[in-house]
Amino acid sequence: MEVKKDNTEDKIIDAATDVFVQKGMDGARMQEIADRAGINKALLHYYFRSKEKLFDAIFTKLIGIAFPRIGQIIFSELPFSEKLEQAVGTYLDLLIKYPFLPAFIVKEVNRDATPFFSFIERSGFSVDPIKRMLQEAMDRGEIRPMKPEHLMVNIIALCVFPFAVRPIINHVAFKGDDKALKQFLAERKDEVKSFVLKAIQPE
Repeated sequence: MEVKKDNTEDKIIDAATDVFVQKGMDGARMQEIADRAGINKALLHYYFRSKEKLFDAIFTKLIGIAFPRIGQIIFSELPFSEKLEQAVGTYLDLLIKYPFLPAFIVKEVNRDATPFFSFIERSGFSVDPIKRMLQEAMDRGEIRPMKPEHLMVNIIALCVFPFAVRPIINHVAFKGDDKALKQFLAERKDEVKSFVLKAIQPE
């Protein structure tokens, strides 16, 4: 008889992601997470002894989806324009799958940035390889000269902002039409890539 894989941990992380996004770290309750996961609280504590450990597990999962792929793109031999297109596409795929993630991160960082910064340090993530890639592209004349930090922030803002203020965009631009908003966000992949590539062309 085939043994069915235990997916309790995945259920917990999925349930916790919903609760954390909706209520933040302070408002999240382990009992509610257990209820949404369909388990008892004792079993939840068996897998994750605290909200902080569960919070870290969620970030590890979400970042683990996109960061390895983005790293592969950055260190590949692809032309810069293709690297940019693929990296933006990968990042936006993550945001489309988890549209409430940017607002959640902004809220939690403004509440207390220490846990988020600690997680980044533990993960070993660094922007230095990205900055080097951008500077090398400028040195080769592939893109116009600018501070790499400005280009990184511009790209991130173009990707993240519509997701961070989804309710406002939905109300103002689409009169509460969720279907139209979803289509708009899906179109961002091509729009952002096209906009950035035109903006960085050598003068």
